[in-house]
Amino acid sequence: MKLKNNLGFTIFELMIAIAIIAFLSILTVPNLMKFLSKAKRTEAYVNLGSLAMAQKMHFAQTGKYTNILGQGGLNWSPEGNNNYAYGFSGQQNINYFPGKLQTDPGVLNGSSIKQNGFIMYAACDIDGDGKPDILSIDQNNEIRIIQDDLA
Repeated sequence: MKLKNNLGFTIFELMIAIAIIAFLSILTVPNLMKFLSKAKRTEAYVNLGSLAMAQKMHFAQTGKYTNILGQGGLNWSPEGNNNYAYGFSGQQNINYFPGKLQTDPGVLNGSSIKQNGFIMYAACDIDGDGKPDILSIDQNNEIRIIQDDLA
């Protein structure tokens, strides 16, 4: 008597394969989310560097720094997805640019401008936990993490 050659999978084999895929995806999702959050922070690094360069160019032309980022000041606007809010406390699109993730502009209150320097902020609640990621840059291009939302 000859046995039939079964070429398909049994339901049990399919269930095991699905369980393995589900387990592997559970392991990788947190790493993917952290990777995406770091990519958003990279956007902030680039825009803060660009903003600091614009401040230095303004200083070279006028001999002072300005807290007016939009028209009539630096004529600067953020590039990319613009997840972060950038700038100083004050009026929207003049002293700061809001991000897509709608971070409270009150977190920009630590920023400052003086005759011989500045500290500008970028802030964003990257992961939606209510704690914003806050970065700063000064006239020496030193970027600092004021509050780490990725930790």
